[in-house]
Amino acid sequence: MDAPDFGKIYTEYFSDVYKYALSLCRNEAVAEEVTQETFFKAMRSIDSFHGDCKLYVWLCQIAKNTYFSFVKKQHRFTANEDGECQDFSADLERSLLDKETSKQLHTFLHALKEPYREVFTLRVFGELPFSQIGELFGKTDSWARLIFYRAKKQLQEEMK
Repeated sequence: MDAPDFGKIYTEYFSDVYKYALSLCRNEAVAEEVTQETFFKAMRSIDSFHGDCKLYVWLCQIAKNTYFSFVKKQHRFTANEDGECQDFSADLERSLLDKETSKQLHTFLHALKEPYREVFTLRVFGELPFSQIGELFGKTDSWARLIFYRAKKQLQEEMK
């Protein structure tokens, strides 16, 4: 079996993995760090990829795990004097003009149950197509559209 051309994999998937990471953290610097670490981990363990899922899905799983590890480390280092952790990734205010509406939307978004929250986040913040969102969950693009529509409706109802 030939060794995969990792340069080609990196070139082909970097942008999509970065967008996925950005959808998780909504912070460009963190997304870049997570993406770089994702490809480093993937390069080290490419032999463990057996094609059970698509390469993009495998890379996004690595990115997701890398991001959650990053968050755990950050929470250890950003605890305030009371021992409470600060939410460093809650940065919706930058993308929305009205800070109060942004705060409400952020609160409602985090109150959504899974998979609604993640599908909505991947679509809106990550700008992923429904086909890729469906792949990440092992579902169809129609499923992703339906979940996104339901999440959007729930958020609209809460915002009224």
